Amino acid sequence: QEQLAQSGGGSVQPGGSLRLSCAASGMRVSDYVMGWFRQAPGKRRELIASITAGGTTHYADSVKGRVTISRDNAENTIYLQMNNLKPEDTAVYSCVARPPSWSTWDIWGQGTQVTVSS
Repeated sequence: QEQLAQSGGGSVQPGGSLRLSCAASGMRVSDYVMGWFRQAPGKRRELIASITAGGTTHYADSVKGRVTISRDNAENTIYLQMNNLKPEDTAVYSCVARPPSWSTWDIWGQGTQVTVSS
């Protein structure tokens, strides 16, 4: 059974950095499209970054230039490096995965809170 286990997150001051990790089991991250969603209170869930099986990355305009998604095939883990964090980045961040042929994100991590505040 495919599972995603997240780590990282927490509280940081504006301008700070955080790295989120997402370790997969029962699947290989290199075979899936992997991504990160976030949802802030009262707002819609937003896909902010994704990486295809071939390594192509995509970013939402809201985070472009400040966020990097990466994949370590040996560790079977993906990462989300977030820099120059802003208060509006405060949200619950979730790692997701889907087979390349699927259009829906059916595999979810447990979610982790990121709070950006002075």
